[in-house]
Amino acid sequence: MNDTLRRLNDAGTAVWLDDLGRDRLDSGELARQVRDGLITGVTTNPTIFHRAITHSGAYDGRLAGLARLGTAPADALRLLTCADVRRAADVLRPVHDASAGIDGMVSIEVAPGLAHDTAGTLAEARLLHWLVDRPNVLIKIPATDAGLSAAAGCLAEGIGVNVTLIFGLARYRQVTQAHLDGLERAARAGLDVSRIASVASFFVSRVDAAVDARLDKRGTAPARALRGRAAIANARLAYELHEQVRSGPRWQALAALGARPQRPLWASTGVKDPAYDDTRYVVELAAPDTVNTMPAATLSAVIDHGEPRGDTVRGRYEEARGTLEELGALGIDLDTITEELETDGVARFQDSWQQLTAGISAALGAEGNPHA
Repeated sequence: MNDTLRRLNDAGTAVWLDDLGRDRLDSGELARQVRDGLITGVTTNPTIFHRAITHSGAYDGRLAGLARLGTAPADALRLLTCADVRRAADVLRPVHDASAGIDGMVSIEVAPGLAHDTAGTLAEARLLHWLVDRPNVLIKIPATDAGLSAAAGCLAEGIGVNVTLIFGLARYRQVTQAHLDGLERAARAGLDVSRIASVASFFVSRVDAAVDARLDKRGTAPARALRGRAAIANARLAYELHEQVRSGPRWQALAALGARPQRPLWASTGVKDPAYDDTRYVVELAAPDTVNTMPAATLSAVIDHGEPRGDTVRGRYEEARGTLEELGALGIDLDTITEELETDGVARFQDSWQQLTAGISAALGAEGNPHA
């Protein structure tokens, strides 16, 4: 393992890769990164698959075969993505086994169009769980009101989940409660809760991008001094909430049954502003029992010049609260911003999925598929 990544690991942060595609699988690049100890998990999302499938010829043969079978575009998309995730899960299975089921996970997201449909999300999650059929796979479900109900339902059935598109503290609190609810239901049903994994994907850089834009409009010295501080402060307070939940009686009762905590997963950790250090959302958010999923460029930057300093989260809560208070004094309401980011995040993934579905439909149609 690279020394920088070892120091992150020593601080308690697991490094996952936020990328996947057949090119990475076929070339052996993913296997090499796992073998060399650079990553211990993989996350995917609709945008990642849109980029992988539409910008690569690696899927042409599969698409031609599906076209000959008359496969509908939505089904073809599901089969292609599940095949990639299943292969990635097999590559990461040794990590999963060696870590007693904590790491070595791969995430696959439900169709974004179901973000406000609890029953549809739960049905899709069950189908993906069945299609991939690997113990080290998490079903990604957005943290909408409907998604939280579905996530709790999945956990109650023993299906591991990655609750995603979390931007604000109020929403994160609801995510933690859905996790507790799902595990309690699983325990009442007699399931082994020690085998039910979950992470909560808390988005980082998009918060700074949205807040900084508002600060720039103000153009004052106090506003400029707050640039780039909101996202890390917000994430640190989310970790404080994570600690509070773990010290509560509901979690303690589950822990006594062998349940594992829902780890905070820092997502959107590539910087949006080139003026910022490209490793800041990694080294500033190292803490026990966390995951940091990085795009390939961020992972490379961390390996090359990242400077972890141990735990950079605990003991910084008052400082973080002070940052949010300063933002509030300037009239910047972070709760409103994070609600907008959630809505925008769902819309972005829906758009990527629609574009990908349209591209697959066109590819199938070119092969003479009557369902395209």
